[in-house]
Amino acid sequence: MKNNPRREFLKSTGLFGLGLVGAGSALAQESKILPFEAQYGKQRNQAFNMSGYAAPKIDTVRVGIVGLGMRGPGAVDRLSKIQGVEIKALCDLLPDRVEKAKEMLKGTPHQPISYSGNVYSWKEMCDREDLDLIYIATPWEWHTPMAVYAMEAGKHAAVEVPAARTLDECWQLVETSERTKKHCMQLENCCYDFFELMTLKMAREGFFGEVVHVEGAYIHDLLWLNFDKDKGYQNMWRLRENYRDGNLYPTHGLGPVCQILNINRGDQMDYLTSLSSNDFQMKKKAEELAQEDLFWAEFASKNYRGNMNTTMVKTKQGKSIMIQHDVTSPRPYSRLHVVSGTEGYAQKYPQPRVSKGHAWMKEEEMKELEKKYTPEIVQKVGELAKKVGGHGGMDFMMDWRLIDCLRNGLPLDQDVYDAALWSCISPLSEWSVANRSNSIDVPDFTGGSWKTNEPVKITLEGGGNTQVRV
Repeated sequence: MKNNPRREFLKSTGLFGLGLVGAGSALAQESKILPFEAQYGKQRNQAFNMSGYAAPKIDTVRVGIVGLGMRGPGAVDRLSKIQGVEIKALCDLLPDRVEKAKEMLKGTPHQPISYSGNVYSWKEMCDREDLDLIYIATPWEWHTPMAVYAMEAGKHAAVEVPAARTLDECWQLVETSERTKKHCMQLENCCYDFFELMTLKMAREGFFGEVVHVEGAYIHDLLWLNFDKDKGYQNMWRLRENYRDGNLYPTHGLGPVCQILNINRGDQMDYLTSLSSNDFQMKKKAEELAQEDLFWAEFASKNYRGNMNTTMVKTKQGKSIMIQHDVTSPRPYSRLHVVSGTEGYAQKYPQPRVSKGHAWMKEEEMKELEKKYTPEIVQKVGELAKKVGGHGGMDFMMDWRLIDCLRNGLPLDQDVYDAALWSCISPLSEWSVANRSNSIDVPDFTGGSWKTNEPVKITLEGGGNTQVRV
């Protein structure tokens, strides 16, 4: 960590540590140094390669879960059904959320200790010696601080998306994981959805020929939820995130197509450019609400991100990626998931379809493809996952796979370099939007090891023995 040019530059400009604070002026200041930050990957020597790293086996994975609002309770339920897991601690700022989560575990072998009532109660939980994994489902600004602290405390970290909000946070995750040799997995559940897994196997087995272009997105009408004081996010934190103008939530669409392109494992992002429309809805909504309720006056005074952001990435191997983000327009939900190759094409929305030419394959042909290209993980736990639930089952397959890898000492499907790279699209896109869509280099968080890293395995070799209680 000594003589680190990136950190010395941040210190000299007074910007060191801004990754640990909230949105607003800190992010605006950081955007001024992003071109320097983006160059840092070309200078960096990797301390230890976490890609393909197999940590020592853990027969029983002892878990502490922090954040029991939107996502956390579902994780409590799913993990409680996986054998070889012991939920030993639950943490949230609000005590009643912890108690509700504990109620869910009545009648199970899990008897977690409660941590709550203090904004730093999670540190006390992380400091326990009888935990192996910290599962983080909190507001975005806490993701990196908690993951870094957990790894420093000797625990693996599993962190909700996005894992980081700034370039500095991305580097913190990478440097800490390499130094501690603890996993930092971003909980990108969409990598475990059924069609995404199928197209990954299809790509690996040459169905598409050479994949030359992919698309991903997060198009989800959340206008009502972002402005809901009761059912929305605590202290309106997600609405406040929308003061930033860029692709704020790239990983759902990006993660699966990055795995298809072997990004970080044979190819790497080179540069990106990003463009946002103006905001035509969020400020207007805030102003309308403020006329009836002074609570919204603060939000009516702010500027918001544009309705639609489109970010384009060129890879080192000459491939192209398009990522879109729109959480305000009245559009049907879509993550796009487009795979375009020299010999075939697939897209998921509005319905999963595949083509080998100018016409879509027929229903009978699609069924044959599904039989041929269903990966082992789906064959093993796909039906169980549908029963347990969590976005149709992909959440459960993600959690099951994470635990199975930890129990069997296997490399994770998503490592810290994926967490950093997929998350860095947000600050880089903000910079590009703010600079008339100029292009900006994407850092190489792997320190060059992407050239020799092995692609993500799509088999259960060495594992698959973790059982499920349903």
